Amino acid sequence: MESRSEPAREGEAAIQRPPLVRELLLVAGLFLVYKLGRQLATGHTGEAFDNAHRVWDLERFLRLPGEGDVQSALLHSDTLVHVVNTYYATVHFPATAAFLIWLYLRRPGHYVWARRVLAAVTAAALVVHLTFPLAPPRMLAVTGLVDTGQVYGPTVYGASPETDSLSNQFAAMPSLHFGWALMVAIGLIAATRSRWRWLWLLHPLVTLLVVVGTANHYWLDAIVAAALLGIALAVIRVPRRTVAPTARALDRVGAGSSVPEEPEAPDGPGASGAQDAPELVGAGR
Repeated sequence: MESRSEPAREGEAAIQRPPLVRELLLVAGLFLVYKLGRQLATGHTGEAFDNAHRVWDLERFLRLPGEGDVQSALLHSDTLVHVVNTYYATVHFPATAAFLIWLYLRRPGHYVWARRVLAAVTAAALVVHLTFPLAPPRMLAVTGLVDTGQVYGPTVYGASPETDSLSNQFAAMPSLHFGWALMVAIGLIAATRSRWRWLWLLHPLVTLLVVVGTANHYWLDAIVAAALLGIALAVIRVPRRTVAPTARALDRVGAGSSVPEEPEAPDGPGASGAQDAPELVGAGR
């Protein structure tokens, strides 16, 4: 009798999971649109530096911690600076991709929700990049900060913004490194039930220290990214997770009884023996 519940779980998960080819094309299309938009935002050197001075002065007015305090701690060790630069250059996209792949395979309803939130945040960020070009603190002489990527390596940026054909170096605000990392943590916390799932918040915390310590972003870049993510999460609601009824519960339904919900086992990426619990798509479809 109990074995009848497993096909139901597999069938419901299969119905919820979007077509793979469509999702690959959609994600690739969104990425290409974003890269094209960033290229359209290149230039505007004078405006980008004027905005940078305004952001720097605003942070001092608000008495935010100095970005230099974080960088000074990193500069005590050449090895540590190199590790931090490597983290900045290599973790951002792979971590987000791994997050979406895991959700697609294990939590399809949450995958659709997370993909929509990430797309909304990225689109909003692109609008800010186009309307508010901003030079990062590593380019602003008044900050006294070091471009750790150029000095210690590795770096993902060209030596000069004018000759950099791969990225827009005047797109500091908001920090999508931080915004995406925060969404990865929130998404995994929402989609899993492990008692250790709150440790995923270490990912955005480390990312925040990395983007500030490398002088690629201001504190306000991260604050604006968090605000945009908060708005997106308020509009695009997380799907409510439910547990499929067992065969015994289904028999009781036939007798006129209600179906009790069963507790979920802790799970998450890397959790051994975790069982998937099918979920209602809700707002995620």
